[in-house]
Amino acid sequence: MTIAHDDIRVDERSTSVSTMSMAAALNLALADAIQADPEVVVFGEDVGALGGVFRITDGLTARFGEDRCFDTPLAESGIVGTAVGMAMNGMRPVVELQFDAFALPAFEQIVSHVAKLGNRTRGAARMPLVIRIPFGGGIGGVEHHCDSSEAYYAHTPGLTVVSPSTPQDAYSMLRAAIASPDPVVFLEPKKLYWTKGEVDTSITAEIGTARIARDGTDVTLLAYGASVPLALQAAEIAASEGRSVQVVDIRSLSPFDDATVTAAVRATGRAVVIAEAPGYVSVASEIQSRVFERCFEFLEAPVRRVTGFDTPFAPPKLEHWYLPDVDRVLDAIDSLHWEDECGEDQS
Repeated sequence: MTIAHDDIRVDERSTSVSTMSMAAALNLALADAIQADPEVVVFGEDVGALGGVFRITDGLTARFGEDRCFDTPLAESGIVGTAVGMAMNGMRPVVELQFDAFALPAFEQIVSHVAKLGNRTRGAARMPLVIRIPFGGGIGGVEHHCDSSEAYYAHTPGLTVVSPSTPQDAYSMLRAAIASPDPVVFLEPKKLYWTKGEVDTSITAEIGTARIARDGTDVTLLAYGASVPLALQAAEIAASEGRSVQVVDIRSLSPFDDATVTAAVRATGRAVVIAEAPGYVSVASEIQSRVFERCFEFLEAPVRRVTGFDTPFAPPKLEHWYLPDVDRVLDAIDSLHWEDECGEDQS
């Protein structure tokens, strides 16, 4: 099975700044990491000759050989278990778990071993391990091929959990994740694989920091992954209606950048959290709670959420009803008790 459009391999002679898709940026980050560090290895289901379901590893085996990028059996628990042993012995494995729900058979390994070995050994055994997981909707995938399971990983102490929304962050954050001495769950919004943007390979990323994606003074939209372009689209429409909307790209779900988020919400006094996952006991609800705790005296209205529904992920034909859309975001903005100059409620 292959879900791909064009050959995404990046010319080795490309300059440090290029326009490329997120898929190509991830491919380039893997290639550069393999070339820079002999301990980096990439493996998973169909990542070798095929180049991965989404072709993120396209060309890596041909370029670097089967010792550096290779296929595995269809056994996610075995993939992650093998990576644990490699990481304990000084290597830097980068594994691909093909689809979000496909990662669940490896959940015990991730929670019981990947996340806890550093603590269990008082730092004697580190886990320089990256687990790449395509996640979220927007591609019309059937059951087990579209899911948003980020809360499971963000809830687990010992795991770093990040999700890029731009090709630049895809490149810089993956390089940072591979360089990290601790385990990183790298959530790739599959809906954004073929979006394009400028990538400067000289730019480095610091895991644990949010990014101001758009400035604004009236309300702050907090989003991550595939929800960031949605937030920017809603902000553009709101601007045409006379409202100045700030957008914060959370980027790092754990650790969380409280400083940037708190400063942004305090500056506007209103906030909406946007995420594809179900809202109950979610990353979105945690963000909402943190904002309430740290910004209560600055808020002009309750913090709203726009999320997926508390049901299993919708099948392809119903997916557009399940995922947050611009109308739902604009409705949430409109609910924030706006008042005119005379003090009359305009909501």
